Amino acid sequence: MTRKTALITGANGRFGRHAARAFAAAGWHVHRFDRRTGDLTRAAADADVVVMGMHPPTYDLWDTQLLPLHRMTIDAARTHDIPVIVPGSVYGFGPGAGPVFGPGAPMRATNPLGRLRREMEALYRDSGVRTIMLYMGDFIDDRASGNWFDRFIARDVWKGRIAYPGPVDTEHAWCWLPDAARIAVALAERDDLARFEQVPVPGHTLTGRDLAGALSRVTGHTVRAGRFPWWQLQLARPFLPVLRGVFEMRYLWSLPHRLDPAPLGRLLPGFVPTPLDAALAEAIHPLRPETRAAGRSAAA
Repeated sequence: MTRKTALITGANGRFGRHAARAFAAAGWHVHRFDRRTGDLTRAAADADVVVMGMHPPTYDLWDTQLLPLHRMTIDAARTHDIPVIVPGSVYGFGPGAGPVFGPGAPMRATNPLGRLRREMEALYRDSGVRTIMLYMGDFIDDRASGNWFDRFIARDVWKGRIAYPGPVDTEHAWCWLPDAARIAVALAERDDLARFEQVPVPGHTLTGRDLAGALSRVTGHTVRAGRFPWWQLQLARPFLPVLRGVFEMRYLWSLPHRLDPAPLGRLLPGFVPTPLDAALAEAIHPLRPETRAAGRSAAA
């Protein structure tokens, strides 16, 4: 049996790194594309699927980089008639949406980042390229990768506190990235999907209190949810363009939302997600004081 090839763009990024690992674990050949030196259309010639992991590193670059990256990916996939897996966010639904995000929910975002997200999705839908569009909540990673969870919320979890950005009783969608990558592999191995398949990754839906409670179980000591110091970011806002996007998307912390589990249940009825406590245990291990100290020593 011929081994299939997954072309992973942005393989050093958050989703791309996990996708590369998951496809390799499933027996696929993994080609990690480097856009600094490679030609994507040429690289896609031998691929069976493209995993679109390229993404502007900060919000202030979305205007100039987001859509060109996706147009390049669409062109490569269309040339060779191969599917694209797109890891997406819930940004396109908008402030008035919810509480359930999924294929049946209208996308009405009018803010700049939300509009770009809607335009990006429309590019794939209108292109005719076979597309698996994943919708994911805020990332939880197995390393400190600079996302909301590890950089801001759980930074002091081993001191018994988290800094929560919204009301602590509001439901919020979270995505354990290794699970999303496993879902991507399982969907790539299907040959009966719709031309434009929209798949929410249900992940874990938690309030701030739920998150603090789960972290209390995992750490073995009480973890309390306190307020995130938005005022500090407000003071820095005039000097850091990236913070415009951070404040623009702040509404998601006050908007109750979850991701519709029905499409994934229909497509992958046997999928078993990682238990919440197991995922959180991995996620906060890099945040332990001794782990951070060891990392600083190794880098010195």
